[in-house]
Amino acid sequence: MPPRTGKLGSALLALSKGLNATGAPWMCIGGIAVIAQGVRRTTTDIDVTVRGEGVHLDAFVKALARHGIRPRINDALKFARSSQVLLLEHSASGVALDVSLAWLSFEHEALAARIPINFAGVIVPAARPEDLLIYKVFAGRPHDLQDAESLLLMHKKSIDLTRVRAVLSQLSEMSDEPGGAARLESIIERKRSKPGRTRRP
Repeated sequence: MPPRTGKLGSALLALSKGLNATGAPWMCIGGIAVIAQGVRRTTTDIDVTVRGEGVHLDAFVKALARHGIRPRINDALKFARSSQVLLLEHSASGVALDVSLAWLSFEHEALAARIPINFAGVIVPAARPEDLLIYKVFAGRPHDLQDAESLLLMHKKSIDLTRVRAVLSQLSEMSDEPGGAARLESIIERKRSKPGRTRRP
């Protein structure tokens, strides 16, 4: 394996070992996954999702602690039970780690279709571009929408927009956030006026 570089590589390796030890299906869904698909951007943290079924939070956190990963807030387990997100930290590097629990059928489909990526010499599973696009558009924050536009520009030939539209509509119906479909159409409209971007070397 190539040498690991920087704090992110060290934290990602520890998280990967810890998550693999739990046996739960998981994948990267944040900045690391986006960068691995050629998008020019930076990140300082790591976001992953884990299939929720079979995860017992107390045992899960103890398993990660054996790899130097610990909660970064008080009452992290209580917060996770209400929000379905574990806020963790890699002790040696100080890198923040967000581990969300995946329960929705879309998330299960995305986990089943995950692909390997190489980040800082560490091979980990990540969401494919089409599913990353859905995650990013649905999240809807400014940097998420910028990521979504870049992913669509770079991977338009491999992305099934019919499926993306259908999944975003389903997610909107299940949540209090109905704007996902409209955000996607806005990105598509902007994309029509822009040339394809160059992939990150």
